Amino acid sequence: TVARLTRLTGGTPVLVTGDNPRAAARLAAEVGIADVRAGLLPQDKVHTVKVMESAGRKLLVVGDGVNDAPALAAAHTGIAMGRAGSDLALETADAVVVRDELATIPTAVALSRRCRRLVVQNLVIAAVFITGLVVWDLAGTLPLPLGVAGHEGSTVIVGLNGLRLLRDAAWTRAERDR
Repeated sequence: TVARLTRLTGGTPVLVTGDNPRAAARLAAEVGIADVRAGLLPQDKVHTVKVMESAGRKLLVVGDGVNDAPALAAAHTGIAMGRAGSDLALETADAVVVRDELATIPTAVALSRRCRRLVVQNLVIAAVFITGLVVWDLAGTLPLPLGVAGHEGSTVIVGLNGLRLLRDAAWTRAERDR
């Protein structure tokens, strides 16, 4: 998961924890994380997030406890782990991974990037259709039934484009891209 996130985001993960430094260092060494910040209180985690973001980074924070909630809220994106997560962390996070499997986080990131691209595509499609209809109406005479059909047609196309994310191929591709 650490290697996949590193490839996907281009940044190196940082372990920010309230646990004792020795245990955190041992865990970080096992999973391949070089930057460990341990023994932190919730406000220290928030400070760490803000310092990293002030350096121009967009941070994804993953947490599950009450002590993680402030950092989840301060980060660009917060993901809470659902099954073991505290209610406060689940409410504060931008997304929740229902299964407590860290391996699903790279897939969620890849899929969210696909969603963003799809939203941009849909905005462009809708804008082109509406602009075309408005220009046609201003330059000539656009019959009302044709204008309605053009507008509703663009809505159908945008809807069908959005449904592409429900195909198994979208999930498989996101899994592969992670």
